[in-house]
Amino acid sequence: MTHRTLITATLCALALALAGCKPSGSDAAPADTAPAETAVAPAQGDAAPTDVLREVDNSPAPEGLDVRAFAGSFSGTLPCADCPGIDSTVELKGDGSYAVHDVYRERGARSDTTGTWTVEQAGKRIRLDPNSKDEQDRLYEVVSNDELRMLDGDGKAIESGLDYGLRRVMPAR
Repeated sequence: MTHRTLITATLCALALALAGCKPSGSDAAPADTAPAETAVAPAQGDAAPTDVLREVDNSPAPEGLDVRAFAGSFSGTLPCADCPGIDSTVELKGDGSYAVHDVYRERGARSDTTGTWTVEQAGKRIRLDPNSKDEQDRLYEVVSNDELRMLDGDGKAIESGLDYGLRRVMPAR
């Protein structure tokens, strides 16, 4: 009887240890449902033009991004081939939609894009899928909880000394 109790206790301990290793619900979806990477975050408020940058959390992006806490606005100036830069704001909304607002410096040209966003590669990449199929998907690396970095069309880092980063902005209070 003692031998049987020891085996039962060992199996229970093993089951608990393995349960702690299971992927979270956002990473594991049945095959007949949408991929786990389509989970989106709840809204944390729309960004206003008076938004201010907060101190950046440079800790590495967590394994399996907590998308429920990730929605928000990211802003920065991206390189431009024929102007001083593109002031870009990406608003990731909690309902799975997004809006991108790009303003080309010195030209005054503005581009607004909307669509849906998804998380890929265990929370290490964000894909923006535009409503207009005339436009290409945009890919961003999740550098940290407070920073995205634009990737090329193949999802690879852009080899350049220029800054392709967007930082989280917090609504002004």
